Amino acid sequence: VQTRQVLMLGYQNQEAAQKTTQTGFVWFYSRSRKRLWQKGETSGNTLRLVEARLDCDRDAILYLVEPAGSTCHTGQVSCFGSQVFNLARLEAIIRQRDLTGNPSSYTKKLLASEDYLLAKITEEAGEVVQAVRDKEGDQQVVWEVSDLLYHLLVVLVSQGLDLKKIERELERRSK
Repeated sequence: VQTRQVLMLGYQNQEAAQKTTQTGFVWFYSRSRKRLWQKGETSGNTLRLVEARLDCDRDAILYLVEPAGSTCHTGQVSCFGSQVFNLARLEAIIRQRDLTGNPSSYTKKLLASEDYLLAKITEEAGEVVQAVRDKEGDQQVVWEVSDLLYHLLVVLVSQGLDLKKIERELERRSK
């Protein structure tokens, strides 16, 4: 649900789908073992159900989940390779650092002082403007915008907001 990354693909029968809805954790049907199994029943790496979506012809279900630990039996986050890095992933990293990060980390310092964080946003926005105005080149603009986006995500986390709210507002404006 945080990163929108596909974690795994599994088979469900009607009983597994019902058990998922009832328990709030994802269940599958093992065709080889001919039994239901809960993801994480032995490893503890469960998938907590947040939302379920049916495809257009109602023969596939997409679960948006909050994973507890890795999803793949290899220890990877996803059975489909390394995690895609995007703004949602960066937001999740900032949230994690807010909860359990090293107190001396840069992110924790920003989150500890609203004045410092707001001053950094002002500074980074000015550097974006300067890079564009002074025609410092594509790489410098990318560098400065990256800094600004990071700091803007930190302010969202500090305010208890998230990218989904921003996306919904932008979608509303696009109509």
